[in-house]
Amino acid sequence: MLHRAPEGWNDPAVHPRSSAPAAVLGGPRRVVALLALLLLAAGLLAGPLTRTAHAEGTASKVVAAGNLAKDGTLKVTETITFDGSAPAQVTQKFETLQNLVGDRQYRTTVRDVTATAGGAAVTPQVSTEGRFTTATVATNGAPELVISYTVDGAVVTVPDGTALQWRMLQGLDVAVTSFQARVLIPGTFTYVRCTAGSPNSSTPCLSAAAGTEDATTPTFTDGPRGEGEVVAVDIGFPAGEVTANEQVEYRWTIGRAFSPDPLPLGIAIGLLVLGGLALWLAHRRRGADAAYSGEAARVGEFVPVGPGQSEFRVVDDVRPGHVGTVADERVDPIDVTATLVDLAVRGHLLITELPRTSAYGRPDWTLTRTGDGTGLRPFEQRLLEGIAPDGQAVRVSEIGGRVHAAIGGVQDALYDEVVANGWYARRPDVVRSRTTQLAFGVLIVAVVVTALLAAFTTFGLVGLALIILGLGLILVAQEMPARTAKGVALLQGLGALRSELTSHPTDQMPPGRAVEELSEVLPYAIVLGGTERWLDALVATDTDAAPDSEDLSWFHGPDDWHLRDLPDSLRNFTTTVSGTLFTR
Repeated sequence: MLHRAPEGWNDPAVHPRSSAPAAVLGGPRRVVALLALLLLAAGLLAGPLTRTAHAEGTASKVVAAGNLAKDGTLKVTETITFDGSAPAQVTQKFETLQNLVGDRQYRTTVRDVTATAGGAAVTPQVSTEGRFTTATVATNGAPELVISYTVDGAVVTVPDGTALQWRMLQGLDVAVTSFQARVLIPGTFTYVRCTAGSPNSSTPCLSAAAGTEDATTPTFTDGPRGEGEVVAVDIGFPAGEVTANEQVEYRWTIGRAFSPDPLPLGIAIGLLVLGGLALWLAHRRRGADAAYSGEAARVGEFVPVGPGQSEFRVVDDVRPGHVGTVADERVDPIDVTATLVDLAVRGHLLITELPRTSAYGRPDWTLTRTGDGTGLRPFEQRLLEGIAPDGQAVRVSEIGGRVHAAIGGVQDALYDEVVANGWYARRPDVVRSRTTQLAFGVLIVAVVVTALLAAFTTFGLVGLALIILGLGLILVAQEMPARTAKGVALLQGLGALRSELTSHPTDQMPPGRAVEELSEVLPYAIVLGGTERWLDALVATDTDAAPDSEDLSWFHGPDDWHLRDLPDSLRNFTTTVSGTLFTR
């Protein structure tokens, strides 16, 4: 590619103008003479104005001479000539960081900055901050200032070769009337380009030339340029002509921090696969119930006692609190409330509904200890001691502040008992709590590791995989611990009892004992389901219009209370007590 090389590249450009033939008529000659006088006067006035325009802080000419080595090192000597008084100092700001497409950026280094003012050496003050290197040079009032520096990283890789990309004029705090530059290159070139203006301008400069036999050195001219404006040169070289010394850095971006490149993506997928396998094994060993293929354990059953008659019997003294804890591995409010009803049905507690003070008043009940406490399990004994001390009738509305501490003991006793009965190898609450704490610890570490990986590397996906595994461990922790084979047999028995409670006929209780037998079913129905149908069966036993305030041995109502009121009364009691016991 050939470009015109101007002759006398360091002389001011000459732009010849065409001339017109002189006028020959008398009248017009006088007009021309008058105009000439006016132009002369304007020229005399323009002299002082022009000198004012070249006041302190204006450079009439900047000449930059670059010398590019084969290894990519660029040395630049910049001669600044002032028209008029020179400023006290000149500051030049070199931008050494260039953002590219995506997250890459080029960094250049400006070093070995020297200067002379009027031929005398001066010491530049050089500082680097962020993306700029700034050199401040005192002029000592001299009309000519020379700044020299070396640039590393200005030769970059381009398709089919390399290229020198550098702003030969940049960051001066003085305006420039005329700019000229040349770059000595170590060999042949493929193209020469030049842009000028603002730092991001794509406007071509006044001239960029090289390639003829008489001008193999790329030369550039431009001007005028304001403070901080640039003239950027771009010289291409064939492959192997000039070594690229580009310094490529990477900016932080979300896309780079969580790069889907093969290595981080592969590690993340590998962690997910291996971690998922580990979670599955942990679930199988600690969270999955033991294998069991034997018969289901009997919890409660309806035993025939005559033609079309059956009665409910509890097997192995499995109480409603046991049932609820084995069913879902937790001691829930409904388990404790069902235990209270069971204790009342068995004669250890009397529940008495109090008359409402108004139609819209809150219902309330008293709990009174009865019986001698024979046959109570430890968790039942603790529950009674916490809720209804001996010899006192306690209102449900008043027990909240007194029993909260007791509920913890009831739960502890229940958990200990399900382990002692062989349904669990370890206490469900302890295993679940420890595993959950471990899982949250893993999750917190995973979040911190992810933040560090995303901030300083491209392996953020690896951190996300760790976070997913931490969340998975939290889910697995909620499934722990595993039931033993005996616990699985009991769980299967609970399933069979649930089916019985929701399907067994409710009108087959022995005559004369229907109320007692139906009452024994209620605590288990409260935990496993089917409560409404058994309450309806109790209501059906009432065949007269007289109040039934004391017809049930375990639940008394106001004077005008009927058995038909029992479903609402028991529903309100269950809801109120569950909320009272477990409200903090």
